[in-house]
Amino acid sequence: MPKKANRIKPRSQKTRRRKKGIPWIRELLFYPWLLTALSVSVLLLFVWVESSNEYNGFDWVVFLGIGVWFFWSIVLLSLFGILATYTSLLFVLGFLLCWEGIKLHLHRCHKILILLVILICSFFFWLLCTYWKDRWLTIGLSLQVYAPYLHLSSISVMVLLSWPVAFYLIHLEGEARIRRHQMTCYKGKRDKINNTLMNLRALQVAVGLPFFLILLCLYVMPFGNYSPCIQEKDKLGPKPSFFGHRGAPMLGPENTMMSFEKAVEHGAFGLESDVHISYDHVPFLMHDLNLRRTTNIKEVLPNASLRHPSLFDWDFLSTLNAGKWFSHSRIKPFYHMKPLSEVDKEKAGNQKIPKLTDLLELAQKEKKFVIFDINVPTPKHFHRVTYVRHLVRVILDSKIEQHLIFWLPGIDRKYVRSTAPGFQHVGRLFPIERLTKENISRINVDYKRLFYNGLREYKAANININLYIVNEPWLFSLAWCSRIQSVTTDNIQVLNQINHPYFFMTPSFYMFMWILLDVVSAIFIFAIFYFHWWRERSKKEKLLKSTSIFMDTQSVSLRTGKSENLEAPDLSMESSTRVMEIPWSLAALTKNVRKHPASKSEPVMETMETLMLGEDDVTQPVFTTKTFKPTQAPIWEASREPSFQTALPSLMVNETISSIDVPHPETQPEKPPESIESFEESSFLFSATSSPSLYSFELSSKKN
Repeated sequence: MPKKANRIKPRSQKTRRRKKGIPWIRELLFYPWLLTALSVSVLLLFVWVESSNEYNGFDWVVFLGIGVWFFWSIVLLSLFGILATYTSLLFVLGFLLCWEGIKLHLHRCHKILILLVILICSFFFWLLCTYWKDRWLTIGLSLQVYAPYLHLSSISVMVLLSWPVAFYLIHLEGEARIRRHQMTCYKGKRDKINNTLMNLRALQVAVGLPFFLILLCLYVMPFGNYSPCIQEKDKLGPKPSFFGHRGAPMLGPENTMMSFEKAVEHGAFGLESDVHISYDHVPFLMHDLNLRRTTNIKEVLPNASLRHPSLFDWDFLSTLNAGKWFSHSRIKPFYHMKPLSEVDKEKAGNQKIPKLTDLLELAQKEKKFVIFDINVPTPKHFHRVTYVRHLVRVILDSKIEQHLIFWLPGIDRKYVRSTAPGFQHVGRLFPIERLTKENISRINVDYKRLFYNGLREYKAANININLYIVNEPWLFSLAWCSRIQSVTTDNIQVLNQINHPYFFMTPSFYMFMWILLDVVSAIFIFAIFYFHWWRERSKKEKLLKSTSIFMDTQSVSLRTGKSENLEAPDLSMESSTRVMEIPWSLAALTKNVRKHPASKSEPVMETMETLMLGEDDVTQPVFTTKTFKPTQAPIWEASREPSFQTALPSLMVNETISSIDVPHPETQPEKPPESIESFEESSFLFSATSSPSLYSFELSSKKN
């Protein structure tokens, strides 16, 4: 009985078995949590970035709660950025590991942090949905401005993503082609191969269908896209006018004369302020409901820092400093405000709380409009009920032109109209019928209300609109494109320098860019898919071609083996369980292969034992011979060298040869010496495929 040669399992087969487990399935219980953490963290970061117009208001609200002024909005921005960056990096690393077929096992610390990210983001979303519902309107407005540019940039991103998507889809298609080819060879395993094909098709659909659906939506997005900044140049309205919110609070302490003077210097159309009435009936300018933020009352009278401003006499209020908190504090009221010059810093440090009459004198001198809110006095105040009438008398006594007053309070309008008929009344976001009935031609509206159809019905009714508070250039550009007449701003020094709205484009230009980018991106994506398809096809064609050559050679050798069976000489191999080593070398051949003369009187009966063909290996032919006794070794030694010299050039240099099952010479009985016939030709028939496991070797000898 011949000894079976040791079979070397190909490296690719071991690797393939190690990669059978799909990491996505093994981490199904936790990988979705990572995706959820990534989504909510990125969404929260986007929402907070787009809410930058409200950072100062948020810092003020936090100050009212904890009594400490700091850039809490920037702290949250940093926190959300860290969360989004951490989850993004973790997701990318996990995706790359899964792409390489490596099991995704997150460390326990990462799992805890991911759950913590989800809890933190959920908490802040709850706060936004509960207390700042209108913050979502800001996101809608930002999308109206950035939508055309997001559309064009998203198509570019899809072109970049098409490279890995095409690589993966074409790779799956190549795997499917191999499985279909195997079905013709291994009929007994058709069910298993069919299941594999179904899994491959499912992966192709899961990856390719969302990609092409998103791409199709991006291609047709302009049909459902609306942006006020896409319009003809002749339809663009005039630049909105500016109301200085508490003056110019980035250039001077808010609600001080320095701040109002700075607003006038930068071209303010009007001045906005907040009015309190002191306990001795003097109207003065102050926004907060206490004096601790904008004055030095903590140094003068710490126990009274939380009292309402209307409970103080003007004699005491006039002694407080209203500018050191702005000029000498380490933390400024606005994060991105520029540092003050030495002159402005000294001037700001000497500011006092101004009276309303001081503002009216400046407005009369510079011919600027004045608009203000009135804070209701405390219940113990003398003018608790009559504060509106008292304020009207103070304004009329200042001798300011009545048309320069934009009267905003909605209380006791009949008295105001009868006493000061020249005041311009400003309403809120009331129904148009009410505004028409009260003869109000101007409204003061929160900028977020611009989201609802751009307030078109009010513009159609010839009602002038003033938006508050607009600090960001993109928001000012949106108001400009929406034909808004005026805005109230803290950032007048920046917005006044804008001479053309940002993100403005004509419909024809946008359509040109849309069609051009769609066509170019489609060509690029098609070229990327075609390149991957061509490369994968070339690779698989080489594999299938080499496999076909092997199958043809195997069938031919099986057919010719029977006809030469009776004429073939007896062969014997030297004692070794492995005839040839890896890699193939001339030394290995000459060392392990010996030729022995065959007997004329007793022909050699040679048969082929063929193994079943598996998925990853190819059957090796097994030789069995009759026993005989080798004689006249010197003749064989003399003739073997030319035979191998003619056989070796046909071998590939880097190919490795599977071992051959041969009988051990020691197990064969000796025979008496017979006559020797020399061999005229000895050759090797060799067939190999690109797969590491598909190698075959056949050694045949033809008799002279």
